[in-house]
Amino acid sequence: MQLFHGINVVSISVTDLGGARLFYGETLGLGTPLYDLPEAGWIEFSTGAGGANLSVTLAGAEWQPSTGTTVVLNVDDCHAAVDELRCRGVACGEPVVFDGHVVYASFHDPFGNRLQMCGPAA
Repeated sequence: MQLFHGINVVSISVTDLGGARLFYGETLGLGTPLYDLPEAGWIEFSTGAGGANLSVTLAGAEWQPSTGTTVVLNVDDCHAAVDELRCRGVACGEPVVFDGHVVYASFHDPFGNRLQMCGPAA
């Protein structure tokens, strides 16, 4: 029996919910949050995947950015997405191509959390 059937939400910590709302909602284009609960330290965005939402939560005092676990967002064209995010002021690594499989690129949110985007290889 398979116990799990998908991901509901992936949550990452940030030090500033207002800044995260701007970065994730506007800069990354995730739009208006599904849940905007700053009093609970929680803002949740849709990633457009029918579930698999992304939330940001207010970090505790001893928090360090996440560089081990990586949120990977799907894109149609990784090269074009890198160009667009760079135009929006986001420093992105160069796309890495695994021929016949995937193209991905890394970037960071303003709080130091590592994120990636991936799309199909040509």
